[in-house]
Amino acid sequence: MNERFLSLDVLRGMTVALMIVVNTPGNYATTYAPLLHAGWHGFTPTDLVFPTFLFVVGNAMSFSLVKYEQQGNKTFLKKISKRFAVIFLLGFLMYWFPFFHQEDGGWIFNSFADTRIFGVLQRIALGYLLASLILHYWKERGAIIFSVVALLGYWLLLFVFGDYTLTGNAVLKLDRELLGERHLYHGEGIAFDPEGLLSTLPAIVNVIAGYLTGRFILQKGNTYETIAKLMVTGSLLLLVALSWSMVFPINKKLWTSSFVLYTVGLDLLILPILIFIIDIKKQKNWTYFFEVFGKNTLFIYLLSEIGFVLLTMVTIDGQNLYGWLYQHVFSLAGDYAGSLLAAVSWMLACWAAGRWMDKKKIYVKV
Repeated sequence: MNERFLSLDVLRGMTVALMIVVNTPGNYATTYAPLLHAGWHGFTPTDLVFPTFLFVVGNAMSFSLVKYEQQGNKTFLKKISKRFAVIFLLGFLMYWFPFFHQEDGGWIFNSFADTRIFGVLQRIALGYLLASLILHYWKERGAIIFSVVALLGYWLLLFVFGDYTLTGNAVLKLDRELLGERHLYHGEGIAFDPEGLLSTLPAIVNVIAGYLTGRFILQKGNTYETIAKLMVTGSLLLLVALSWSMVFPINKKLWTSSFVLYTVGLDLLILPILIFIIDIKKQKNWTYFFEVFGKNTLFIYLLSEIGFVLLTMVTIDGQNLYGWLYQHVFSLAGDYAGSLLAAVSWMLACWAAGRWMDKKKIYVKV
């Protein structure tokens, strides 16, 4: 990436690094509260990770969509459709992996009927595709109008067709009707997918916001005026989000409209700080660590998830390897500190793989 926009690359890298730490604690039962998602309504630092990932996807689109559009409508549609399909398929296969499981001393194929369909990469793929089409055909003005209508419309849908509880919300009702419970996430105690179909609608706005921010920086440059305008906009969005949350709570698992404005507002405060430090003050001696994650984002994320699954498949004394390492090595630092240390160690292992790829000039692009 051009040095002028190093701050965007660093933000992407920081997001991936934190995502790995959040996803792979040594022991979920002894995880520090800020590294857990809010139980339902509310917000923790962990809840910012995924929407920021969507935001930086939009940032990257502010560079790529212009190039695609210059190649004609047919090529544009072909490129974004291919990227959508590959990312969605990778996400689906990641949840299906390792495709087999042991039962009664033998190996049994994991049935497609019990495989989760939607998830993190699938939402990224859908957000990328739909935001690209909206921006291509309706341009920036149309994308802003869509964002307003989508956020208000989503609020109306959840209000009319259910409530804001885990068991009574419209997101659950639609997913259960279209997909069936066996294709949904079951980590909430019931079949409910926090990356379900209906809640993808407001998530598109996070991508569009990232795109508009990237275009604004491209047009205005990394200046004090740019920083000021981004921070003022972010502060206003936070104010609106907190006011809206009184009637439509901030909720990551429902991806409520107030949650969208709150997370975009925070991103618009964090990014200007990075621009100030990196691009204006030229303090770059610390950025390479995060650049490694930013240069091979998708590959390192998949590596972290699949590698983690493989570690849990290896058993020592009847315990999976990752759990055994926590129990016998990392927990020596304490239950909570050890859980964090295990996650940070795995994140650093993934970084080492990414650094090797960077040194070899190997970059996996979709």
